[in-house]
Order: sequence, then C-alpha cells, then structure tokens
Amino acid sequence: MFAEKPTLTGDRVTLCPVGPEHVDGLFELVSDPEVGRLTGSHGEIDREAARQWYATRKDHADRLDLAIMAAGEYVGEIVLNELDQHNLACNLRIALIGERAFGKGYGTEAIELVLDHAFATTPLHRIRLGVYAFNERARHVYKKVGFVEEGVERDALLWDGEWHDAVLMSVLRHEWPARSGSLA
Repeated sequence: MFAEKPTLTGDRVTLCPVGPEHVDGLFELVSDPEVGRLTGSHGEIDREAARQWYATRKDHADRLDLAIMAAGEYVGEIVLNELDQHNLACNLRIALIGERAFGKGYGTEAIELVLDHAFATTPLHRIRLGVYAFNERARHVYKKVGFVEEGVERDALLWDGEWHDAVLMSVLRHEWPARSGSLA
C-alpha cells in the first residue's frame, strides 16, 4: 500500500522519504531525553543502527517513513506503520527533534500532509495513534487536526518509576474531508 514513497510539500515543511542522508538528524532525535520521554522510548540506538534503519525504509511497502524538513533542515519524522490491510487501518507516529522544532506548526502541517496523502491515494479507512496522557501539546495538535479520543490504556508506560496512561485516538476516512477541507 505504501510502495510509493512520495515527497509532500506544505508551507512550513517538506516531507521526503527517509534515507541515509537523514541519519544525523535521526540520531539527534532519538538521543534527546525529552523526545524519549514523550515517545516512551527506553534504551539507546547507535549511529550505525540508525543508518541501517533509515537505509532500509524504502524497501518496505507496508509502511511510509518520511523525514520532516523545515528550511532544508531535518526536524523530525512522521511514519505510517502497523498496516492492517484486511481492515484498511494503520498507525501514525510522529516525533519532532525537540525544542527547536516545537511550537512552530511543523507537526500539525506534517500530520495534515500525511493524512491528505493517505486518504487520497490509498483505501485506508482508519488511522490510529497512541499518545501519553501527560503529552498535552501533542494531544492538542491531534484533536486540532481531527483525531478523536477513543479510550485509555491504563498504566501503559513506566517512566522514572511512575505509571502513565496512553490515550488512544483515531481519524476515519469519512471524517477527514470535513475536518481538513480536502477532497479525499
């Protein structure tokens, strides 16, 4: 479903297929302790593992991994993954590189571009995500672009000795055109 790896252009960001040229940005992203907390990512990744990861994403037709670029600089990634072809559903995840990318509208525009693309070019019916309850900034953005809260996974993340809930959200194909103004 995601064999084609497009470049999507907005006013603030350009989304392009990830590749080895984005490894330094990915390494900075996954090395940021705050990004780790917001994504619930335990553990570390080395630069060579990051290079191998990004070098192989183009070979996977069941996922779409895009670098978020602003003014020619890597500021994060957005991914459609966990494809369920039988139920025309997938997961969305996004991570911005940190404070230099937060609050500038990059994430909002990246999500809108990906949803426009997914609903216009694939038969997907449902795109879901999970976000930790403490990540109010992300929850606000997801609601703003049309995701609806569906439920809560209680105590889904153990971080620094404390349990945190995950909020489950989704947007459906028939909801997107009304929300976005697109013609999906």
